[in-house]
Formats: sequence, C-alpha cells, structure tokens
Amino acid sequence: MTLKNLKYLIALIGIISIFIAGCSNVIKNEEQNIEVQKRIGDENKYENFKEITNNEQVQKVKEILDDIDWKNAKVDMARPADYRFFFQFKNPEIEAKAALYELWISPNKDKVELVIDAESKYIQLDKKNSVELFEILTGEKLSDQK
Repeated sequence: MTLKNLKYLIALIGIISIFIAGCSNVIKNEEQNIEVQKRIGDENKYENFKEITNNEQVQKVKEILDDIDWKNAKVDMARPADYRFFFQFKNPEIEAKAALYELWISPNKDKVELVIDAESKYIQLDKKNSVELFEILTGEKLSDQK
C-alpha cells in the first residue's frame, strides 16, 4: 500500500466516522414539544390543555422521567388520569413512537403518580419531582389543586 492510498483510506474512515456520529445524534438533538391533555369531568375524556415548546422545560421533564426507577406493574387506578402527556417532534418528518404518560394527583395534593400503560410501568414521584413536573406540565402549583 502506498502512502497516497493510505492517506485516502484515513480520509475515508474520517468521513464515515463523522457521518455515523452525526446520524446517531439526529433524534436526540431534534427539538420536541410536550402535548398536555386535561381530563374533562369524571369521564375518560380529555381536551388539549397546553403545549410546552420551551426547550429547557422539555429537557427538564425528560431529565425527571429518565431518572425515575420505574416499577414494572400493571395498575388499575380508581379513576381516569387527571392529565396525560406525550412528547412530539417539532419536525413532522421525524416519526417516533410516543409513549403516553398518564398523571394522577395524590389525595394530599403533594405528589403525582405516573403510568405508562402500554409498557406496564408505574411510579409515585417524590414531593420535589412531583411539584416540579406538575408545574412545568400545567403552569399551576400542585398544592393549589382542588
């Protein structure tokens, strides 16, 4: 192998490496919104409530959800979720399966419970994360809920 061919081989490997690294971050770096829906009345009916477009808030919600130690459990709650939300890519050309997160407010109004029904996952968040998540999703204070 000549020195000239070696240079071409190194350049080709470099270009391929850059391409692979760039493609692997496309979905991770793509901006997302969070669509929040609120339950209407006592039935299992929801209306669009809020769209979160602030990237810092979206990243904070993702951080909270990623740090959760989810429990694998199929739960049957006494009532439909108070809110539900899902992530949505801002770029309509990117398709990804969106998990639907269902959120219940605890009777004491100090914690929230989350369920991903399709994945049979459940968690009750601690007070700090409950307050922070609820405020980002609704723009309201958890303690002010009826």
